[in-house]
Amino acid sequence: MTGWTIEDMPPLTDRTVVVTGANSGLGLEGSKAFARRGATVVMACRSVDRGESAAAEIREAVPNATLDIRKCDLADLSNVESFADGLQDDYDAVDILCNNAGVMAIPRSETADGFETQFGVNHLGHFALTGHLLDLLGAADGESRIVTQSSGAHEMGEIDFDDLQGERSYGKWSAYGQSKLANLLFAYELQRRLGNHGWDDVISVACHPGYADTDLQFRGPREMGSTLRTAAMGLANAVLAQSAEQGALPMLYAATADDVIGGEYVGPGGLLDMRGPPEFQQSNAASRDEATAERLWAVSTDLTGVEYDFERA
Repeated sequence: MTGWTIEDMPPLTDRTVVVTGANSGLGLEGSKAFARRGATVVMACRSVDRGESAAAEIREAVPNATLDIRKCDLADLSNVESFADGLQDDYDAVDILCNNAGVMAIPRSETADGFETQFGVNHLGHFALTGHLLDLLGAADGESRIVTQSSGAHEMGEIDFDDLQGERSYGKWSAYGQSKLANLLFAYELQRRLGNHGWDDVISVACHPGYADTDLQFRGPREMGSTLRTAAMGLANAVLAQSAEQGALPMLYAATADDVIGGEYVGPGGLLDMRGPPEFQQSNAASRDEATAERLWAVSTDLTGVEYDFERA
């Protein structure tokens, strides 16, 4: 995959792609690239207004883009279910699901369902969404893919089953690391379960963007009301980060490249895995711990109420 770029993506005509967090950053750039290759892109956004603004930007670059902007608030499980129900009403299949949206290093808050926001949005919201869309993914003509966006920050993560919601002790970075580790545990466990139930035509893949210049880094400082930290983050992005377009490449590769198989982890292969063209990488040992993954799956099922039905008619 040396030097792989957006230009190497295959045609996606007659394919339906769902991207969470599609209104900015990696989600916006990914949606633009999918649209450029002819896919119907369902832009799953917390704010429909921001989604419409992003769609207008995409249409400037891709005048013939086929875009469907829908509200999907991963911090509200009832809305996640409503979003999925709407897709089931209007689409026969989903070919690619990009679990991309997320929040990073924010002061402690809670979702509509009472979950710590980083764990609730980054992991539980996507766990629920994927479960609701499983039948549509299984109905695709040919192979379909579930791509879950993680981060190098998974290496500092630990799944604290005794305090998953950070009620007793909360650190914004440790909570972020936990959520990103959870993303990988979920992606790999999903692949194992798909394989064990004979879903060979649906694969689960993980990726990370390295250090990409997006708005993600600014939400935490803004919510803290820290002008200094916001400015420092802007400087760091300017000096160290690659563009959001480049940061989206691992997700796009994981979603479309021919040599991707289930259970892979794709990230930028340059300096410290922070930038550069995509390559297959290895996440840490904790992310591959099957006992932890099984326990997290059970806990996630209990918390969300979403049961994955792997039985096929």
